[in-house]
Amino acid sequence: MRAVKGRVLSVASECVPLLKTGGLADVVGALPKALAGQDWQMRVLMPAYRGLVGRLNGAEEVWTGGDLFGGPAIVLAGEVDGLDLLLLSAPHLYDRDGGAYSVAGADFADNPERFAALSWVAAEIARDGLGDGWRPQILHAHDWQGGLAPAYLRYGGASEVKSVITVHNIAFQGLAPAAKLGALRLPASEFHPSALEYYGNISALKAGLVTADAITTVSPTYADELMRPEFGMGLQGVIAARAAKVRGILNGVDTEAWDPAREVGTVPYDARRLGRKAENRTRLLAEFGLGEVPGPLAIVVSRLTDQKGIDLIPPVLPDFIAAGGGLAVLGTGDPHLEAAMRGAAAAYPGRVGVRIGYDEALSHRMFAGADAVLVPSRFEPCGLTQMYGLRYGTLPVVAATGGLADTVVTASPMALATGAATGIAFHPTDALALGQALRRLVQLHAQPVQWAAMQRTAMRQPVGWETSSAAYAALYSELCG
Repeated sequence: MRAVKGRVLSVASECVPLLKTGGLADVVGALPKALAGQDWQMRVLMPAYRGLVGRLNGAEEVWTGGDLFGGPAIVLAGEVDGLDLLLLSAPHLYDRDGGAYSVAGADFADNPERFAALSWVAAEIARDGLGDGWRPQILHAHDWQGGLAPAYLRYGGASEVKSVITVHNIAFQGLAPAAKLGALRLPASEFHPSALEYYGNISALKAGLVTADAITTVSPTYADELMRPEFGMGLQGVIAARAAKVRGILNGVDTEAWDPAREVGTVPYDARRLGRKAENRTRLLAEFGLGEVPGPLAIVVSRLTDQKGIDLIPPVLPDFIAAGGGLAVLGTGDPHLEAAMRGAAAAYPGRVGVRIGYDEALSHRMFAGADAVLVPSRFEPCGLTQMYGLRYGTLPVVAATGGLADTVVTASPMALATGAATGIAFHPTDALALGQALRRLVQLHAQPVQWAAMQRTAMRQPVGWETSSAAYAALYSELCG
C-alpha cells in the first residue's frame, strides 16, 4: 500500500453524488479520488440535508457538539460510491423542506448561521481531530459556505493546520448584517475593512480570503480577472493585496462518468469512430421533436441566467436558423429566460427544442448527439460545460473569459493550419459577437474534413483531473513544508 503524504479536510455545501446544484458539487466530489492518485487523503465535510444520512454506508459517529448555533449536532463518517464523507447532522439547521439554500425561491433567513455552523465544525475537526483518530494537515474550504472555516481556525489561536480557500464564483459572498457578529461567534475586534467588514456587512467569503494561508481560483484567467473591478465584485482589492497567495488551478471533469465510448443510452464512439456520433444526433433530434437540421445542431445545457449569457441567444437565433442551424436547450433559471427559450421553440418549431428542468442523463445524451455547445457566459470562473463538449467532440462556442478562455483554442487561421483549434471563442460578450461566432460555426460545419479534424483535436484535450490534482498536491506539500 502506498504511503499517504498528508490528509485534507474539504468543507463544502454540496458534493456529488449526494447533492448538486452546480459545478461546485462536481469538483468537490471528484477531487478526493484525483488526490488519492497523488497520495493525499481527502475527506469531505458537508451538511446532512434531509434524507442524506440514510444514504451513508457504514455510518459511524465521530464528533459531537452540544450547542451548534442553536441545537445539538453530530458528525457521521461513512462512504457513498467510494467517497469518504463526513455528514454534519444538525436537524435544527438542515432537516427541512426545500433545497440546500432556499425554499420556494427564497433563501433561508438563517443561512449565515447554517453555514457558519459548517465552518465552525470544520475548524474544530482541523484543530482537534475526529473520534476515529483522523486529523488533517490541510483545511480546504470552498466558496462562501466554507469561508468562515479558515477564519475560525485563525481566530481560535495557534494551530499548525494550514488552510486553503477556493473561489468557485465570487459573485456569491455570504453576506450577513454586522449585528450577527456575536451570533456567528466572530470577534468584534476583526470587524474592520482589512478583515471581516464588507461595506458595513460581514462577508463569509472575504473572511476566508483574508485568513486562509492560500487562495485558489478555478482557472488561471479567472485568478487574473478577479483583481479587476469588472470581475472582482467589490473584492478585487482583497484579492490583489494577497496576489502572492493566489493560484489559478483549472478544474477537471470525471472522465469515467463523462466518456462517449462508454455512455449509457447512446451509440458509443471515440475519436477513431466519429462516424457513430451521427446516430446519436439523429436520436437527439427525435428526442427533442426536431426535424431536419442541415447545419450544426447546437445545445445549451446551463442555468438560464444573464450571467450565463442566455439573454444573448434569442437575438441571434433568426440568422442561425436561416443558415441551417438547430438548437436544443436544457436548463432552468430565471423565469423571463425560461419564457424566452419557450418562445424560441414556439417561433421555430422543428428547429428549436426546449426542456425546462434538470436531467443529468439527458445532458449526457445531448453532448453525445450535438455538433456544438454554446457557452456565452459574461463571466465563467472555470466552466465544466465546455470541457464536456471537448470530451465528446461537441465543439464549444464560448465567450473568451475565465476558464473558457483557458480551455478552448479558437479556430483562427493559424490554429486551423496547425491542427490546434478546438472550438470558437468570441469577444466581447454581446449578441453581435455571438452572432459572428455562430456564422463561423456554420462555415466550419460545412467543411466536413476540417470539422472532423477539430473534433478529434478536441477529444484529445487533457480535461481530466491529472494535471490539476498534481497542482493541488504541490500546493498542499508547500504549505506543509
